[in-house]
Amino acid sequence: MALHLTEILTGAGERAAAEELVERLRTAATEAGGRLLEVQVSEDFTRVFFVTEDADPVRLAAGVAELGVARSDPAPVRLVGATVDAVRARAAGPASHLVEWDFPAGLDMDTYLARKKEKAPLYSQVPEVAFLRTYVREDMGKCLCLYDAPDDAAVVRAREVVTTPIDRLHRLAEPADAAAASPSQP
Repeated sequence: MALHLTEILTGAGERAAAEELVERLRTAATEAGGRLLEVQVSEDFTRVFFVTEDADPVRLAAGVAELGVARSDPAPVRLVGATVDAVRARAAGPASHLVEWDFPAGLDMDTYLARKKEKAPLYSQVPEVAFLRTYVREDMGKCLCLYDAPDDAAVVRAREVVTTPIDRLHRLAEPADAAAASPSQP
């Protein structure tokens, strides 16, 4: 199964606009032969991160382009730290924060995955933070890490413990508020 990440700048920081956009993304994913696996919306409703499953990336890009919003092209990603089934079932945990990390030049997937496995046990030093899952772009441009934490400072402490930088930190909207993390039905 192929997973693709697309990022959108909504152009409006309103809940209703974000909810409408999520529904339109769900339709675009279906029309591209796939489905929406996961959506995360920033708390200020200006950014949407969505992952599709088995969608044709060319058709998906065309469908998202029709929405008339600033966006990235769909990028193939690898899910780390959870299974697709757990994300589908919403059993992979609700996220409160999303960290973007732009990978340094020269980092390869095998090195990244080995380092992640080695460092993951260190999260226990920050028990108020739960690492949930990561989407790693196959081109090694960056990753998105999802956490459940009481505040931004706790996420920063967790990243410091595993000696991993934060390029951008987003507090996420509650799923019920913006239909975030609501996978489409099969």
